[in-house]
Amino acid sequence: MIYLDNAATTFPKPQCVIEEMSRCLKKYCGNPGRSSHSLSIKSAEKIYETRELLADFFDSEAENVVFTYNTTYALNIAIKSLLKYSTHVLISDIEHNSVLRPIHKCSEQKLCSYSIFSTNGTDEQILKSIESNIKHNTSMLVCTHVSNIGERRLPIKKIGQLCKKYNITFIVDGAQSAGVHNISVKKMNIDALCIPGHKGLYGPQGVGVIIFGNDTVGRSVFEGGTGINSLEPNMPEFLPEAYEAGTLSTPSIVGLYESLKWLKSLDTNKVRAHEEDLYDTLYNILHSTEKITVYKMNTYPGNTLSFNINGLSSAYVAAELNKRDICVRSGFHCSPLAHKLLNTGESGAVRIGIGVFNTKNDIYTLCDAIKDISKNRKIRQ
Repeated sequence: MIYLDNAATTFPKPQCVIEEMSRCLKKYCGNPGRSSHSLSIKSAEKIYETRELLADFFDSEAENVVFTYNTTYALNIAIKSLLKYSTHVLISDIEHNSVLRPIHKCSEQKLCSYSIFSTNGTDEQILKSIESNIKHNTSMLVCTHVSNIGERRLPIKKIGQLCKKYNITFIVDGAQSAGVHNISVKKMNIDALCIPGHKGLYGPQGVGVIIFGNDTVGRSVFEGGTGINSLEPNMPEFLPEAYEAGTLSTPSIVGLYESLKWLKSLDTNKVRAHEEDLYDTLYNILHSTEKITVYKMNTYPGNTLSFNINGLSSAYVAAELNKRDICVRSGFHCSPLAHKLLNTGESGAVRIGIGVFNTKNDIYTLCDAIKDISKNRKIRQ
């Protein structure tokens, strides 16, 4: 099997992740922060070590690291806890539904209004589009770092500087960039970085993370037990406990700790170079192949590419590739704004997500299969 759906979740996971999660479940998976016995203490220690490692990875402080179930939960918590009511919010034209839907829901509830800025053109043109959409009551900007359907990458450091200038809360969706691109919460003026454990960090599913900037605490979104201040009717007003209601996913967090150590040993820059090299090979082959439309979003390479075979639905192409033991994803990838921008059509597109375990042979085999499907296609009326 050739796995090329890494933009959805990376696979396979490093062996060290599998082994430590199993060891956790067998040896020390107590409820962290809830008891004074050794299993609870050991779980709490491993969770804190993971906070420290994440803080080191993304240039923040351990107490600013909040664990969630996934990036979608992280974004919902960050947006809804930091949103100032009756203000204006900015999002980009390539946002995932994890950003679009909570913002749209808040606007329907009359909690805010929102505008969409353009990501076409150079960094300077993107910044001009943002500035042209800023209103007197703009209080928040939420944007992805890297698109989930192509290689478009936003200049989040420059956007962070702009947000600081206008005193705008800056929330970043790092679902496709964490582990692939270097991100500094401090240097990029990020108020909340929302990331998954199971994508570019090569951890397990079931754990997401918000890394807050210093002194960034909003309203609680979920309430419940935290293991501290149990006699108080309100949630704690300090991080991370303000946002962590209930039992954390200790096995997944432990797995993430191992994947972070593993990824650090590889070097993020080398991982990115490997994936971009494979992307170049893939793009050059498909772009020069007749009857294939490749949706190019930028001039530089990435690790995600979307395409269609002219005359065939994306679902049909993905199903045909699956018959050849090649895993990709078809459809709209929960990103209708980006698909509308690229004009991918009524069936969306086929998405190829490259990961660290992929090889040149994987790319060549994929391209041969795509050419074969195109050659033998049955045009659907």
